[in-house]
Amino acid sequence: MSKLVTHIDTPIAANSTELDFASAAKRLKKVVIKTPLQFNHNLSRKYQCNVYLKREDLQVVRSYKLRGAYNMMSSLPEEQLQRGVVCASAGNHAQGFAYSCKKLGAKGVVFMPIITPKQKVNQTKMFGGDNIEVRLTGDTFDDCYIEAKEFTAKNNMVLIPPFDDPKIIEGQGTVAVEILEELSNIDYLFVPIGGGGLCAGTGSYFKTFSPNTKIIGLEPEGAPSLHAALQAGHPVTLDSIDRFIDGASVKRTGDLTFRICKEVLDDLYLVPEGKVCSTILKLYNEDAIIAEPAGALSIASLDHYAEEIKGKTIVCIVSGGNNDIDRMPEIKERSLQYEGLKHYFLIKFAQRPGALKKFVNDVLGPNDDITRFEYMQKTNKETAPALVGIELVNRCDYDTLIGRLHSYHIDYSEINKNDDLFGYLI
Repeated sequence: MSKLVTHIDTPIAANSTELDFASAAKRLKKVVIKTPLQFNHNLSRKYQCNVYLKREDLQVVRSYKLRGAYNMMSSLPEEQLQRGVVCASAGNHAQGFAYSCKKLGAKGVVFMPIITPKQKVNQTKMFGGDNIEVRLTGDTFDDCYIEAKEFTAKNNMVLIPPFDDPKIIEGQGTVAVEILEELSNIDYLFVPIGGGGLCAGTGSYFKTFSPNTKIIGLEPEGAPSLHAALQAGHPVTLDSIDRFIDGASVKRTGDLTFRICKEVLDDLYLVPEGKVCSTILKLYNEDAIIAEPAGALSIASLDHYAEEIKGKTIVCIVSGGNNDIDRMPEIKERSLQYEGLKHYFLIKFAQRPGALKKFVNDVLGPNDDITRFEYMQKTNKETAPALVGIELVNRCDYDTLIGRLHSYHIDYSEINKNDDLFGYLI
């Protein structure tokens, strides 16, 4: 289970006088879609409360990032805009940036990590057309951001950051403007956090116009940059991160977003990547919602807050829906492992006829399924261990399986519990 990592004392409302949300909303009115604020019957029934989803996955570029990018770019003096603009992004900011370049007639260069899903790269090119150039570099957002800044300075262009700028924060905050236009007396707002722009913007607006609403921030467990900053008292650069939730995985939170987030947040919670995967699958199967990993963070956290939110009115921001279908096998795999339904073993079978048959007939339960079987040495199958993947129907079947492995004296190692070995073999 995921765990609560940070409780933040009663926050001081952020100084919103420097953030002009009304002007941002006016600038964006003819560009962004006013996305639906939908009551979700399934989640409301499950958690015995009123759950509303702010569907930014239905935005014109399938994420809220267009708001900040266009707000900043449309605020630039014409001379600066025509010199050309640059951004670094794991995908969603790039698409908002590309769309804005085409809309404003500006030339832009987009730096994206090499590991960015192809779907996001292709969408960026589609939205920007001839107005943009895409450059893939580095393994993480932070790597390509460094190159983007160097390129910007060398070519006398203007950098459009993904989160750490007042105009970006203003634009993202218009999500909150739309929410409060439709719904009042909101008890909880659940906000996904990557660099912190969305949280800083929506949190500032809510603490000004709906101060009793509790703001809950959600970070990926494998990329807890804001959590680390709160512990240190200032932004820090993480040595490594899990890049799976690409839309919310950054090594370092922003300086400005950190200062605002620490004031507006009531709680910060780390969500395991596997839990996010299970949530993505449920949203698709039960509600026909295609959420990307970052977009599912807010809903994935609700199990932890189940008792606290009973009878309350809550809003979860579904921040994006740019999910590459090629990633679905990995999403399902991570979900099964998190739910305790998929396990991998290295098994050294006894050197006698029928050992494998006995394993299948006697050790495996009636509903257990072998999903992978591979001898680790192709030329020495008699003495080499075999990699065996087993999928269970129920989590409780695991203890029964381990018990039978012991009772039949099976020589095995469970590689799920060895991160280095598991990453190498699976």
